[in-house]
Amino acid sequence: MKEHIMLTGADPFSTDERDAVYKAIFTRRDVRDQFLPKEIPDDVLQRILLAAHHAPSVGFMQPWNFIIIRDQQNRNRIWQAFSKANDEAALMFTGEKKSKYQSLKLEGIRKAPINICITCDRSRGGKVILGRTHNQNMDVYSTVCAIQNLWLAARAEGIGVGWVSIFHDSDLKSLLDIPEDIEIVGYLCLGYVDELYTQPELEAKGWRKRLLLDDLIFEESWQENSPDTPK
Repeated sequence: MKEHIMLTGADPFSTDERDAVYKAIFTRRDVRDQFLPKEIPDDVLQRILLAAHHAPSVGFMQPWNFIIIRDQQNRNRIWQAFSKANDEAALMFTGEKKSKYQSLKLEGIRKAPINICITCDRSRGGKVILGRTHNQNMDVYSTVCAIQNLWLAARAEGIGVGWVSIFHDSDLKSLLDIPEDIEIVGYLCLGYVDELYTQPELEAKGWRKRLLLDDLIFEESWQENSPDTPK
């Protein structure tokens, strides 16, 4: 029996549709403190998660899971684990960098009405995964694509997202009952915001400037003109 595969058109978007995609990309920000107490309706959250679930994945393994955390006591416990790691992180910087780091307000875990922990089940789909045969990290990269989809969909809905990465995985796994063989890829804080920075917050506060795109594009092979390449 001949397999019937459905195809659809690949025409470019209209100008308005294209501009909306680029607007979501260029105005997306990592929100750390500006969350409002307004709840996110279930249908909006479902749309955002559906967008994440439609990310590309190696071998179509769809390795992600989404743990939604709403309870304030649970978020307080997670914040305590973050705070411990954050104090450790501060000691890794010196001088002005340390002062700037300590001045950043990182209150999303407690202020955002919804937290989501995104995980990667590296066993999903079996031992041999199409496309992961030679790069075992492709499933983790796929999960990052899901996070990016979620982030852009949230921006389109007027919802801010903050990615918290300052944790000991063992602490977070214990608090959320995550099995040892499941990998934590992202911990996100979601909530409505009144305003967003016109540029990334770390750039606005002098932590680091955006690199020039021209310095990052090579033709045919690696070239020694990257701004961060050791001389």
